[in-house]
Amino acid sequence: MRADDVVPALPAGVADARSTATLHPVMRILALIGPPAFDAVLAAWRHGNVKDWAAGRLLGAFDERCADRYAELATDSARGAAGNGFAGLVRLRTDSDTGLRALVECYAGRRPAPYKADDYALLTHEAYRTRLRALRRDPAASPRTRRGAMAALVAGGGADGLDARDLAAIERLIRVKIADETPRAPSPQLSGWWPAVPGASYEGLFGARDLHHRRPITCATGVEAAGREIRVPVPGGDGAVQTVGHVFVTLELDGWRLVFGPYDLLIGKGWEDMVETVERVSRHCAQAQLFFVDDAGGSDVWFVAEEGCVIRQYAAESDPEWEGDPLPWETLAVDDPGFDPEYDDAPPNAGTAAVRTACGHLSIDPDMVGSGTETRGHGWLALTSPHAGHDAFPGILPL
Repeated sequence: MRADDVVPALPAGVADARSTATLHPVMRILALIGPPAFDAVLAAWRHGNVKDWAAGRLLGAFDERCADRYAELATDSARGAAGNGFAGLVRLRTDSDTGLRALVECYAGRRPAPYKADDYALLTHEAYRTRLRALRRDPAASPRTRRGAMAALVAGGGADGLDARDLAAIERLIRVKIADETPRAPSPQLSGWWPAVPGASYEGLFGARDLHHRRPITCATGVEAAGREIRVPVPGGDGAVQTVGHVFVTLELDGWRLVFGPYDLLIGKGWEDMVETVERVSRHCAQAQLFFVDDAGGSDVWFVAEEGCVIRQYAAESDPEWEGDPLPWETLAVDDPGFDPEYDDAPPNAGTAAVRTACGHLSIDPDMVGSGTETRGHGWLALTSPHAGHDAFPGILPL
């Protein structure tokens, strides 16, 4: 049998495969054959003769001889195909002109990056940075190509990948967008948490929670960045590392500032940490609130603290659920139309408002933020440690 007949038959022989294990014998043969087998798998996939999941497994079988083929596949307009291309480039740790072109083309478009593209940008940042910066300033390059080079730099090295000229341009663009944006906040749907502080005294928040390196930011950027974490070396720590997180402090929304970020770094882990956090922030900001909502588990929690003391709190399924005196806006359980004193029992301070209701009365519901929200100032993006800058966070954030 001729080789030209064998190669196309291999992917056809696994068209009905149902598990990765059944593909292993064919993958070993494909790997030995190399580029012609790569082309055969790709052709079979594009003709619908191999399922998507199987094509991904089979295309992961090849070695350095197919590096340029992976780079070409990474430029495919179909995101699934491009993702398999970048997966191959990452696995082979390919550093080549074709890989660089694939990366630039990937980020030149307006669509989300394919699978593994960001990983490839991170992997090759040191190798590609000089060439990408040169491409960014090449007058012969198209605007699309220059845009792709800039995005690849940011995806791989964060703002640190850009030169001073591009950094200044981004700062100008942020100021323009801040002046004309519709406010947004991260949605707490299904599960979420956030503190709230008065807009008039929010500056105390940064000292209360030891936040650093704040910079003005748009809502779009803040929503995307909130909660991102990286691991960085501790200066003088003999190899020790720490986790640093992004914290988004919203612009003033109907008189309040909301805070979103990594829970463990901003709050802690246990109940005592929640109480300590809201009380400490209230000492710095006169008042503070903290909300935790879990629609799936029903673990609603909310606090109101003033001048360093919690004055009202609710914690579902705790005993007692309600502590502190009811607030003027609350409906008490004993006053609820469905409450029957003959059969029902409730403490006199028990209310009826869980987080979804309480946040709207106490400050502002993040899900209600929009064009009708009264705003003031701009949002901030801060860090939970002084030992890293914003440039240390790789990846692209929307403006």
